[in-house]
Amino acid sequence: MNIVIVGTGYVGLVSGTCFAEMGVNVTCVDVNCEKIEALQHGNIPIYEPGLDELVLRNYREGRLCFTTDLASCLDDAEIVFSAVGTPPDEDGSADLKYVLEVARSVGKNINKYIVLVTKSTVPVGTAQKVKSTIQEELDKRGVNIPFDVASNPEFLKEGAAIKDFMSPDRVVVGVESERAKELMTKLYRPFLLNNFRVIFTDIPSAEMIKYAANSMLATRISFMNDIANLCELVGADVNMVRKGIGADSRIGNKFLYPGCGYGGSCFPKDVKALIKTAEKNNYEMKVLKTVEEVNEQQKAILFHKLSIYYRSELKGKTIALWGLAFKPETDDMREATSLVIIEKLLHAGCNVRVYDPVAMEECQRRLGNKVIYAADIYDTVLNADALLLLTEWKQFRMPVWEIVKKKMNHPLVIDGRNIYDAQEMQNIGIAYMCIGRNVK
Repeated sequence: MNIVIVGTGYVGLVSGTCFAEMGVNVTCVDVNCEKIEALQHGNIPIYEPGLDELVLRNYREGRLCFTTDLASCLDDAEIVFSAVGTPPDEDGSADLKYVLEVARSVGKNINKYIVLVTKSTVPVGTAQKVKSTIQEELDKRGVNIPFDVASNPEFLKEGAAIKDFMSPDRVVVGVESERAKELMTKLYRPFLLNNFRVIFTDIPSAEMIKYAANSMLATRISFMNDIANLCELVGADVNMVRKGIGADSRIGNKFLYPGCGYGGSCFPKDVKALIKTAEKNNYEMKVLKTVEEVNEQQKAILFHKLSIYYRSELKGKTIALWGLAFKPETDDMREATSLVIIEKLLHAGCNVRVYDPVAMEECQRRLGNKVIYAADIYDTVLNADALLLLTEWKQFRMPVWEIVKKKMNHPLVIDGRNIYDAQEMQNIGIAYMCIGRNVK
């Protein structure tokens, strides 16, 4: 089976590579010549555990190839996936210009039936715009070539994307014809053989499912952060509360961990886009607006704890940060809490020392020399007046606290992910603060 993936960003490259691993012949297309050339030489533009090996093996064995020329691929393709970016527009809505460019190019160049599948996260109604764009180009050419559009939203978690793709909770496919359904069933047959759920829906429902899923998860996070902040005020322990409510089978224990806010490329963008979709349809998403508001406040909570501890006298203090990426196992800093914290620390006149296992280069690209880039976790805390944990990388879970304390100017740890033991800190003589617990 021959398919084309347009866009070699996170979703496109992971999806194309994993399809190739399942035996499909995949051509990945991108307008960025430098990126395609790099991929042809085995240089992977994103960080994702295990991806390098899969790309190199499938490229070497001929199931995966890269090009900038979409037109040259279409005659052999049965399915074309559109996995281009949908960045938030100025008003928060999803910008569809790249999605529609792909549709336009397909309409200009197809000579036989294909299914154009939107893999990117797009608002409800996008498929109709894609369909109209293709038809406009066919009409301009004066040809009558059959085609279908479909929606196949991705549910990949950065840091676990390959596992998510190869062993999915579910695969959602929105179609509007039996012909398209048969072709998508053929593509996903290996997953059906392994008893994974492939859910076929109408296209608007498939488009909505992705936004609704991410918004639900974002809601759980903000809800728990709200509960955690109240726990501190009333003397409850959010860890005990989390376990108690998570034991309820109607609720479950996923995404009930309080912290210092969510970030990344999906949750913030998708929550904003769903709010904007509602506004365009004269409806107000009151819950999601509050979810967004709580999250923005939570990103600053560690700074507020630090400021209270030092009675707002932060000028000249050296503050160490462990973690820059929005979550472990990625170098992605989009909407990361670290960016909010760093901005506030610099504005307060602090010297900021940072360390992240993989996101240092990305931080330097974004911030230049505004912060000090440490060599390792212990170098980060050199002469620090406080250490803030922002990302729960495994490397940060069991440091030698005696070394940390010795290197710091003042032994204060503010744990934004609740991964450390308060009693251990007390025994060592480190002042310790976290989220949702009144530790002494």
